[in-house]
Amino acid sequence: MTERKSFGEELEAADERGIERTTSPSLATLWQRRVARRDFLKGMGKAALLASASSAVLSLAACDDAPQARPDAIFGFEEVPRGIDETHHVAADHDAQVLVRWGDAVLKDAPAFDVANQSAQSQLAQFGYNNDFIGFVPLPEGSQASDRGLLCVHHEYTNDDLMHAGLPDGAAPAQIAAFFTREVVEISMAAHGGSIVEVARDADGKWRVVQDSEYNRRLTPLSTAMSFSGPAAGHERLQTNEDPTGLMVMGTFNNCAGGITPWGTWLMSEENFNFYFMGENADPRETANHERMGVPGSRSYPWGHYHKRFDLSQEPREPNRFGWVVEVDPLDPASTPVKHTALGRFKHEGCENAVTKDGRIAVYMGDDQAFEYLYKFVSADKMSDDRAKNMTLLEKGTLYVARFEEDGSGKWMPLVHGENGLDETNGFASQADVVIEARRAADLLGATPLDRPEDVTPNDATGHVYVALTNSKEREKTDAVNPRATNLWGQIVELTPEGGDHGADNFSWTLLVKCGDPLFPAIGAEWNPETTRDQWFACPDNMAVDPTGRLWVATDQGSGWKTATGFADGLYALATQGDKRGIARRIFRAPVGAEVCGPCFTPDGTTLFLAVQHPGADGTKNYKGFERASTFADPATRWPDFDEGMPPRPSILAITAKKGGPVGG
Repeated sequence: MTERKSFGEELEAADERGIERTTSPSLATLWQRRVARRDFLKGMGKAALLASASSAVLSLAACDDAPQARPDAIFGFEEVPRGIDETHHVAADHDAQVLVRWGDAVLKDAPAFDVANQSAQSQLAQFGYNNDFIGFVPLPEGSQASDRGLLCVHHEYTNDDLMHAGLPDGAAPAQIAAFFTREVVEISMAAHGGSIVEVARDADGKWRVVQDSEYNRRLTPLSTAMSFSGPAAGHERLQTNEDPTGLMVMGTFNNCAGGITPWGTWLMSEENFNFYFMGENADPRETANHERMGVPGSRSYPWGHYHKRFDLSQEPREPNRFGWVVEVDPLDPASTPVKHTALGRFKHEGCENAVTKDGRIAVYMGDDQAFEYLYKFVSADKMSDDRAKNMTLLEKGTLYVARFEEDGSGKWMPLVHGENGLDETNGFASQADVVIEARRAADLLGATPLDRPEDVTPNDATGHVYVALTNSKEREKTDAVNPRATNLWGQIVELTPEGGDHGADNFSWTLLVKCGDPLFPAIGAEWNPETTRDQWFACPDNMAVDPTGRLWVATDQGSGWKTATGFADGLYALATQGDKRGIARRIFRAPVGAEVCGPCFTPDGTTLFLAVQHPGADGTKNYKGFERASTFADPATRWPDFDEGMPPRPSILAITAKKGGPVGG
């Protein structure tokens, strides 16, 4: 999640700054009007008239005029037409079951969800808000079962104005202050973090949550104590009044893409933690560090009014305790999650991992902000058959940052204290300082600033690693890996580790696709030449590889950015090999205002779990000429319940093929 302006506002701001861009203002504006007006009228206008109609009719109301692709040798499903309306759409030869929603019971004693009478205590036992990453851990332990397992789900952030009544659109500061009572703040805190839920597939093929499972668990910043490991554990810069040891911290929040390790633990990534801190920094020694991380956020959650650890005037070191990777054992509900400081502190997106040729674990990570970097951690020790020992592998190893060369080569540069200027002369007294200020350390080494690196996904079938660069509207200076100024569209980079070894220091790279509409040459999009006007997307975010090695890409156009494409976010299969390389096909389309997150396959590929995040929130206010505020009382959609008394609810879907077999054919 990243705060963004509308497409039109970005172009106007670029004009004011005098930015030279590949898409001229007049062309972009004309293009925007073309797609926004056409698709908005087809989608929202007709969907409003047909709100009570079936999903199939809604799909027709919002579809494009172009004929849709049928199953073939590469994509074994019928393409979902582009458009935008109040509900979700899945390929006609597939089903999409709403499995679990915000407020549904997770723990055995969870009360029934009552949106009019929420409490923090209830939310601590219920499924949290804004589900993002999904991981699947098969049950029984160590098996490859595909009909029973644990879903490990991130709850990235909350849209409090859509969760509770009482905050009108355009509310004044006094109204906002009155809205955020202690109870609302603590419900928000309880809705963050993560959920572990056991799920099982019944004989009829439908999935269900096993509510009485011994494994079910909620992890939140209000209730879950976590420990630190690695070089920064116990360091003075992690010590606070509440925790003078610097060894324990309460909870985790703003968790975006993540990962599941080969030994079955869950890696949670802490991303935009800066938005949770407020007040004036009371420790001048942390000023530069906080500024580099954007602390405090421009529009912070008001948690600090009731919990002093989020107030920099009282606890200026508390931000140093966030921005890490957290390892959780989903098979032990009593276990203490561990924040592994050896993996560095930044705005983590993704913790997907692979095994090096000599048996160590490599973890790939993006830093999700414009002009930030791509990182990799390689453990010092090798994996073994001892699961408990494997759970210590992330405590020590080497953190690297990537540099991309213009000739298509690249290098992983180690962030090690005492090397390459990472010493006391530059303010790094120990490895603890290096990992706490990993961004500044990467600056000194000359890492390559990227167009918002988000998910990073190794593909074991091909040996490549895919990096989603979502966009970078601020970019002026271009280079080979970031080839477009004012990049509203994003690109996907394909890395090839030297010798096929994820532990290698060198790699080669190429661009798999440059996103955006290929019909407008000035945008600079690059797809397979066979790409039709409906087979493209913008703003790649989360990714997954299915058991056959196909790449799947979820998009996140962000707040107001539906005006950039004129259609909703979705999930796409993207060919990476052969003569179809660079062709995409949409299997799922989100409801208005939602992004698609966390695609996750069962081991046999017959179920795809998918997160629909913040329905009714993004992209509902800033259509040029089409104002559509979305509030608790009058949301842009009431998906998935479509109950007049219920606001939109972030949810997890289970997608299956109607005739059985792998999702996507």
